[in-house]
Amino acid sequence: MGLGRVRAEIESARQNGFVALKTIAAYRGGLDLEALATSVRTDRIEGARVKFVLHAALEANEATGSPLPVQVHAGFGDSDLFLPRVQPGYLKPLIERYRNTSFVLLHCYPFVREAGWLAHVYGNVFFDLSLTIPHVARPAEMVRQALELAPVSKLLYASDAARTPELYYLAAKWWREALAEVLPELLGEEDAADAATKILRENALELYGLRR
Repeated sequence: MGLGRVRAEIESARQNGFVALKTIAAYRGGLDLEALATSVRTDRIEGARVKFVLHAALEANEATGSPLPVQVHAGFGDSDLFLPRVQPGYLKPLIERYRNTSFVLLHCYPFVREAGWLAHVYGNVFFDLSLTIPHVARPAEMVRQALELAPVSKLLYASDAARTPELYYLAAKWWREALAEVLPELLGEEDAADAATKILRENALELYGLRR
């Protein structure tokens, strides 16, 4: 796909019904764009080419005047990525360059604190703990780490529980249990329910413009 076609697809994304964009650059060499090595495969864009495609997409998105949120895979996934190269901190130059774009960091384990720091420092950064919950054995500890720095307005519920139906149930159950344990500790009983509603529903509706 040429850069012109990339820009055209991005420019028409909102009118075509999309509420967000997503990059899996993490699977195509990592998030440290300046360190990406040149590599060539005919069946997909990867390596150094990712940088040029990603910048073209982000520039086109901001040029619309109402850029869509951009989801970024960060942290663990399957064996097609190299974990040390997918730390969300590598996104700092992109976050600062495209300040009108909301970046949503997905998954984040084992870099939950790092994602929380980015969400604390930058107004255009949000994150979730999908995959992390339900797969990590201590979901409440992950929520604690996420909210050590980040405000509750920046954390989104998600499961990423693809393919296995039971994982949808477990993610929803363990998220709620973790929030019920952690939020009263951090905020007190009176504010915990409101914070949980924001994390489980309201933050996503606001971010993706889904309010009717």
